Amino acid sequence: MKKKHLLTAAATAALVLLILLLFRLGDDDAAQPAAAQRGQTAVPVAVAPIASGDITEQVIFTGSLVAAHRVEIATRIAGRLEHLHVDIGDAVEPDALLAELDDDEVRQSLEQARAELAVARAGLGESQAALAAARRVLVRTQELRTQRIASQSELEAAQTELDAQQARVALARSQIDQRQAAVRNAEIRLAYTRIHADAKAEPTRWLVADRFVDRGSILQANTPILALVDLTPLRARVFVTERDYARLSPGQPVTLTTIAYPGETFPGWVERLSPEFREASRQARVEIHVPNQDQRLRPGMFVEARIITRTLSDATLVPVDALVERQGRPGLFLVETTDTGPTARFVPVETGIEERDRVQIITPALEGRVVTLGHHLISDGTRLRPVDRDELDDVETGSNH
Repeated sequence: MKKKHLLTAAATAALVLLILLLFRLGDDDAAQPAAAQRGQTAVPVAVAPIASGDITEQVIFTGSLVAAHRVEIATRIAGRLEHLHVDIGDAVEPDALLAELDDDEVRQSLEQARAELAVARAGLGESQAALAAARRVLVRTQELRTQRIASQSELEAAQTELDAQQARVALARSQIDQRQAAVRNAEIRLAYTRIHADAKAEPTRWLVADRFVDRGSILQANTPILALVDLTPLRARVFVTERDYARLSPGQPVTLTTIAYPGETFPGWVERLSPEFREASRQARVEIHVPNQDQRLRPGMFVEARIITRTLSDATLVPVDALVERQGRPGLFLVETTDTGPTARFVPVETGIEERDRVQIITPALEGRVVTLGHHLISDGTRLRPVDRDELDDVETGSNH
């Protein structure tokens, strides 16, 4: 029995020693990061030099393209659409024939007006002949009155007849003018049955953007049948807030992008700024001139507009990756040379313009190098071991595994 108790006590003592050994090993592992944090071990980080150069401030807006010139072609008279010579997407030259209306009724009206004009002209001839006869009668009566053969009443009657014939001639001439106007009106109405593009349009490439009716439709006067657009130039319409409005002015260069052409940019410039803001959105409309010389852009496309507002020279620039936030303060880790080697020093900064992967540092004045990768491993005063970015990625990957 005594021997059994001794074996049990020995096993218990061995177990206690094993537990103490495990705790000791855990304390050693936990102490290693603390030692590194106190700067006893250099932390590998990626660094980049602080540069000086030009930087451009841009604001980005989204909007849509619209045609700078868009016209709707409409009928001038009522009628049935007999022919439509163009359709959506067709190119249209100045004075090109676009559509024709049924002209049977209009032609009949023209023939009638011309016939009435001929009758009026014949009536004028008859009146002029009667006027000439009345003049001869008056002259003869005057001679007879001189010889005291005709009476005064006969002379007055002859004069009255002459006046009446002169009035009939004037009336006939007025009727001719009226009939001529009717003929011109009928000719104009006949011309309206053939619908042309503007003959005085600038020599550019107009395209049919929309078709509102089809052949055979019965149309009233002023009914739109086609819409034409000029693709050179276009306008981009964007809406800006009060904060951005003050930074814009006509003539500023603009770079446009669209999902229709990934990776490509198109030039433009600010053309007009609306003088008022919409109450509902508190935004103002801005129109951007887009030359579109190659006519690849189309009205209605969604675009992103980058507008250059200012450019600074000799600005202090660091990579955007260098910026960190500590205790609510933006800053960066400056690589400071000390007796023990490169050391991290946290510097609060005031930033300015950000352009792609660079950012301007307004204050304080900086020079040297900054940490761009590995911020989570360091603090103010940590010893650093600058390495290539690829090497640091391998180190972090290995530590994660």
